[in-house]
Amino acid sequence: MSTLRVKGVTVRFGEVTAVDDVTLTVEPGVTGLIGPNGAGKTTLFDVISGLRRPSAGQVSLDEEDITSKGPHQRSRMGVARTFQRLEVFGSLTVWENVVVALESRRRPARLAGELLERVGIAKFADDQADTVPTGAARLLELARALATDPVLLLLDEPSSGLDRAETEEFGELLRQLSAEGRSVVLVEHNMDLVMGYCDHVHVLNLGRLLVSGTPDVVRAHEGVREAYLG
Repeated sequence: MSTLRVKGVTVRFGEVTAVDDVTLTVEPGVTGLIGPNGAGKTTLFDVISGLRRPSAGQVSLDEEDITSKGPHQRSRMGVARTFQRLEVFGSLTVWENVVVALESRRRPARLAGELLERVGIAKFADDQADTVPTGAARLLELARALATDPVLLLLDEPSSGLDRAETEEFGELLRQLSAEGRSVVLVEHNMDLVMGYCDHVHVLNLGRLLVSGTPDVVRAHEGVREAYLG
């Protein structure tokens, strides 16, 4: 079970401040990171996963400062991520995509089928990855991330392309993953998914942390309604 701490993180692009002095904690469970477009959510994910060095601030995992560690080092520590823009190996089959991730962690290829079953896309195993529906490709990214056996799982718009029934099944999967002791963080615009399955929610607006709390606390916050929920 791992705890992520983000302390005073700021990210600037020239004169533009994309993330402004954000401090938050992510405990094991399912955590939502929401906010309007341009709020800084994906940029914060980039900092947590090591793709971007913050202009200021610190990121720690289980009390270890990982601010200066690169993505590969963080991956070995158990950090895995999916992306808002699909990042599958299009010329490989769905099964082969997962095998690549398993081999990177020296885990047996036989687990690929189990992971595809777990996320609900085993029927696409032999299909070329760039031919499957968007929702299936999202779940493929999740299976590939799970292949690394992460303690911290960062999911960027994971329900995009899923229908309502598939989204509910995905929410139940998130609960299963958290019950295994994983910390799961999702950037997501589907408020039914966030409010129905997250234990805790952080709201960003214009790069700043607006409020943190349970879904009920966030839903009732006047600033959140004005900035985002309507």
